[in-house]
Amino acid sequence: MSSLRAKIQDVFNEPACGKNRGKDAKARKNGCSKPLIPGAAAGGCAFDGAKIVLQPITDVAHLVHAPLACEGNSWDNRGAASSGPTLWRTSFTTDLTELEVMMGQGERKLFKAIREIKEAYAPPAIFVYSTCVTALIGDDIEAVCKRATEKFGLAVVPVNAPGFVGSKNLGNKLAGEALLDHVIGTVEPDDAGPYDINILGEFNLSGEFWLVKPLLDRLGIRVRACIPGDARYRDVASAHRARAAMMVCSSALINLARKMEQRWEIPFFEGSFYGITDTSEALRQISRLLVKKGADREILDRTETLIAQEEAIAWEKLAAYRPRLEGKRVLLNTGGVKSWSVAHALREIGMEIVGTSVKKSTVEDKQRIKQILKDDNHMFETMAPRELYAMLSEHKAEIMLSGGRTQFIALKAKTPWLDINQERQHAYAGYAGMVELIRQIDLAIHNPIWRQVREPAPWDQPVVQDKLRGTRSETATVHALKSPARQLAASATVEESR
Repeated sequence: MSSLRAKIQDVFNEPACGKNRGKDAKARKNGCSKPLIPGAAAGGCAFDGAKIVLQPITDVAHLVHAPLACEGNSWDNRGAASSGPTLWRTSFTTDLTELEVMMGQGERKLFKAIREIKEAYAPPAIFVYSTCVTALIGDDIEAVCKRATEKFGLAVVPVNAPGFVGSKNLGNKLAGEALLDHVIGTVEPDDAGPYDINILGEFNLSGEFWLVKPLLDRLGIRVRACIPGDARYRDVASAHRARAAMMVCSSALINLARKMEQRWEIPFFEGSFYGITDTSEALRQISRLLVKKGADREILDRTETLIAQEEAIAWEKLAAYRPRLEGKRVLLNTGGVKSWSVAHALREIGMEIVGTSVKKSTVEDKQRIKQILKDDNHMFETMAPRELYAMLSEHKAEIMLSGGRTQFIALKAKTPWLDINQERQHAYAGYAGMVELIRQIDLAIHNPIWRQVREPAPWDQPVVQDKLRGTRSETATVHALKSPARQLAASATVEESR
């Protein structure tokens, strides 16, 4: 646990994080997130964050050393896609029971599970994840993994990120530390070249990276490793021979990018593949870094030629949507790189951003937002569901782009909604992805269902209401005449008249 404590402290003191640099020494020791509330860690603990970063390495067996519920809560929590191996889709867990925890049999069962996976699947590596229970009872997964590596002749990688140590974002970074300590640099490629790059913090959600990789292929740029999206173990292990790197999500793996630059002199920049302008700028930045590292300057001209061709195609396709979407108001309830990259992409088509969440955004992200929107009044750290509902029901936005957690707020407000987080079904990266994003927004806003649900219900129509009121008054009169008191009074009147 002492090594884990030192690792966590090292991550907290990350010098490449602009937000961290702005703190004093005391605040820096407290970390980047609020402490977790007991019982509310599902989907947001350090273990979950580590699993998110490493599970898309597709040919690796991911073994969770814990009771069954930990793997059940974390499995398949991202919409990453694979072009080949499917081993990562198989769930492995030691499934510790209360008796095994009490009797101290966790390490023995872990070693046995590693042997069974090796014999049944023969993967190039097994990643072993510690969790709250196994960390608290003191199971030494590093010692077990080391012994298993020697015994079975394959890489068994310990991932020390038990849930109680912090937030999901901390788990992202601890996963990066595991790669640095046990994976990257362990394989020497025999085909390293001057046009090799790494893409860091790209998860290939809904196959998004597959829209970008063909562009790099046309430029003769090879992706040595995309970490973690659609990755292979040997590619990650040989990532130290890349010449440059692009950081897609700095809030997740900035420590990985910085330390790779220190150890292997791999320069990096943070960019985005969302939107036409940002995609073009990312391609230019990659080419410039490669030239600085010794590549032929001719790649700069080829990059500009490719950008001109792809931008012309994309703008031609987008021209049909501009009259339908220009001036439409959008609320972005997301964070991180999407807080500014998607905002920039939508501004290109003429849409108005009325608000964007910066909850998971870095200082650099916030600066980009200010440059794009020219106003920080549209930035909000958090917005309560009641405030979101009020904003949408008052028609201050015509569509909300967010994750699945807030979709029902938009639906209750009878406002179009589009998923742009990890559960999304469409790929929005690159030039083709930008066209698809705009197409989906157009479909959502102009879906005829919204006109129908906003109309009064049939029983709330004025004519129907008048009829209902008339029917109610007639019914009330009939009921009054049929009441026993009225019938008795009527009989008495008849007798008197006789």
